[in-house]
This record gives sequence, structure tokens and C-alpha cells, in this order.
Amino acid sequence: MRRAYSGIVIVMVAVLALSACGKNRKTPQLMTFRNSGSGPDEFAILPTKPLQAPEFSEALPPPTPGGTNLTDPTPKADAVAALGGRPEQLQRTGVVEGDVALVSHTTRYGVASDIRTALAADDENVRRGNREQFLRRIFGANLYYRTYKEQTLDEFEELERFRNLGVRTPSAPPLPE
Repeated sequence: MRRAYSGIVIVMVAVLALSACGKNRKTPQLMTFRNSGSGPDEFAILPTKPLQAPEFSEALPPPTPGGTNLTDPTPKADAVAALGGRPEQLQRTGVVEGDVALVSHTTRYGVASDIRTALAADDENVRRGNREQFLRRIFGANLYYRTYKEQTLDEFEELERFRNLGVRTPSAPPLPE
């Protein structure tokens, strides 16, 4: 009987030792999809558009060395067009006429040029202060959502608030019962 218990203890110690050899946990990883292997990244491959012969050769744009081709993929413009937007607005620089009031209101307190770097550093500090505990890591529990719970927007609460204010929300689903 004693040998059975010692065998179980040895197996548990071996499993715990192997699980500790896994990943470097010094820097917290964000919850994103990325290619960590050495193989091809299937999201980096974009299909080209089909070739089309113009009715008149004068309709072709003049060739520009190093420029774009009519068959080059334009995923952002295609997504904007598919969602009902105007892809030609992507080529503009500056603020679109209809968005001047919005941009001036959102930038009234100034704009940080390094906002992405600052947010990444803040996120790393918050996540370092809320390290996952050993048993939570073993059972696959994730503290990401619990860490940011106070900063999470409750969509149904906001929807009810807007409806109480009389704001029309035609595309919003009905509230859960």
C-alpha cells in the first residue's frame, strides 16, 4: 500500500516538474492570435483580384514604378465597401468634413502620440500585479476578465440606459429575460 502512495507521489511530482518547464511567464502575453511557429501564416496570404481587360487602352492608369496595380489586393477597402462605407475615403489625409466636430470633441483634452505604447505598459503593470496563481494555471482558469471586470462595459445595462433616455436602438436585440 505504501509503495502505491509513493508511486502516485512520484508521478505527481514528475507531472508538476514538467509543467513548470512550459512557457516563460515573466512577460504576460495578451490574448491575441498570432503565428508562433516557423510555418507559413495563413492570414498573411491575400488572393489577387481577377485580371480584367479594359474596353479602351486609354482607360488604363499610367504605370508607376513601385506603385499599386489594379489587381493588387485591397483588404481594407474591400471591407469598407462590404460594410457599406466609401473606400475612397481611405486615401484621404486629414479629417473628413462630417467628422470635424467629432474629432474636435474627442481631442479636447489633447492627444497622446504614444497611446499604444502607454496602454501596453499599463496593461503589463496591471497584469503583473494580478498574477495567476498556481492552481488556476493548472486548471486553465483565466484572470484576464476578472482583472478588467471594473473597466468592462455591461452592454445590456447601457442599452437599458439609452432606451430610458428615449434613444432609438433599432439594431439592438431585446433584453434577456
